[in-house]
Amino acid sequence: MKEYFGKWKGSHKRHHKFNGYMDVFFSWLGSFVGIGLCAYLSSFWFEENDLILIVGSFGASAVLLYAANSSPLSQPRNCIGGHVISAIIGVFCYKTVGAMLWIAAPLAVSIAIAIMLVTDTVHPPGGATALIAVIGSSTIHDLGYLYVFLPVGLGAVILVFVALVVNNLSSERSYPQYWL
Repeated sequence: MKEYFGKWKGSHKRHHKFNGYMDVFFSWLGSFVGIGLCAYLSSFWFEENDLILIVGSFGASAVLLYAANSSPLSQPRNCIGGHVISAIIGVFCYKTVGAMLWIAAPLAVSIAIAIMLVTDTVHPPGGATALIAVIGSSTIHDLGYLYVFLPVGLGAVILVFVALVVNNLSSERSYPQYWL
């Protein structure tokens, strides 16, 4: 028992440190442009056609892509794959057991985590993407499997594209670390 609780202290020193104001600027710029582009396209194009291009889990993706861009969880495969896989699972869970949200919600998140682990596409916001498919509004539910492509797939691609452009503007930053 002592060994178990001893693990709670942590075994490593904090590894992320403040890298200067230019790093803050590029993180801010990337998140502003990435989320802003999704929001703009959603507001002025997709919503007039009863579609959306932005979901809450993209906020967490922005943190990873623009502020922790060298993390394995931030790489294109993880971001796009994690979101798309999780969206498929979330929609499936909603369609099959959505009448019992207390089962559908944890089932969607848990299966999404398992499949992301097996496919090496772990992207933590993917868990939220799966959950949103289950507990989201009627707008989300009405999309059905289209949710996988719009907003999730296209939105993730836009966020990764912006990460490619913005993260490589600085000589101190590089993105991606790898593609596959």
